[in-house]
Amino acid sequence: MKRILTSKERAELIQRHRKERDGRIRDRIKAVLAYDDGYSYSEISRILLLDDETIRRHIDDYQRNEKLKAASDGSNSKLTDNETRDLIDHLREVASLYVKDVCQYVRQKYGKKYSVSRMIKWLHSSNFCYKKAHGVPAKADREK
Repeated sequence: MKRILTSKERAELIQRHRKERDGRIRDRIKAVLAYDDGYSYSEISRILLLDDETIRRHIDDYQRNEKLKAASDGSNSKLTDNETRDLIDHLREVASLYVKDVCQYVRQKYGKKYSVSRMIKWLHSSNFCYKKAHGVPAKADREK
């Protein structure tokens, strides 16, 4: 078998494997590296405990598009660019405690319906984070 990776690509894949948290992507990287080392599809599938056809697909995806992610980037936003900018400005001014409140605001203002899970993904993609509010004990010392 011929090598499919240059030494630079191989080093980058090894580095990415060390940093990657998603196990599916790590498996894809291991499949590509093992194939480059000369292992057959069946040997790789036996080592990684995956189907032989899955290994073929992972390696073909990498060779064609350098694809390592398991899924697509998801669907497009329902909001237009102007609506997105407007909503981001609104969220920076008014902090919402619940994502369902943001969904309700979007529905009222723009007439577009978002589920809570989809709105959470939109908020993350727009660089917002959510931290659950915690209660403060009744006898807490205000100075501390």
